[in-house]
Amino acid sequence: MPSVVGLLEQHELAARCRVDGLREEAVRIQAELAVAELEWQEWVIARRRVDAVLAPECGSTADTEDVPDPRAAGGPSAPRDSAKPKPQVPVWREGLSGSVLSVDYQRILQALSDRDRLHQGPLTCQEMAAVFGMDVVPARVEALRSKAKRLVARGWLAERQPGRFTLAQSVAGQGGAS
Repeated sequence: MPSVVGLLEQHELAARCRVDGLREEAVRIQAELAVAELEWQEWVIARRRVDAVLAPECGSTADTEDVPDPRAAGGPSAPRDSAKPKPQVPVWREGLSGSVLSVDYQRILQALSDRDRLHQGPLTCQEMAAVFGMDVVPARVEALRSKAKRLVARGWLAERQPGRFTLAQSVAGQGGAS
């Protein structure tokens, strides 16, 4: 007859093996997700570029990129200027919608817009990670912090207290991340 302790050890070992297997699968899925999200973002960028090329008069270029119009400057821009990477986050201005931002930035704006609407106050990056269902690990939190700081620098968000982010007054007054 097996001992109770021996049976418990067998069950513990089986549970630990299951946990290890699930962790490995989660890591694999996270890697696949990262690749899929990158591919998705590339397609979004490609579509925006095609839209900008096909309809430059519609203002879609001005909404997605901070690039001066060469026709307004009185001539074509220098060739080296066209090779520079374009900023992902345009400087906020009256009438500019959050839809010009990439999905990650829109999620941040939406979360802060919801909090503003419910009068709940600022969010830290750790809280944002939790709200988005991410693992609250330094890499994820720092990635969110980088995006939030970029949104602050471009006028979309405010950081009245260090590490605590809210919508900028002008964005909140416009109706948030609409």
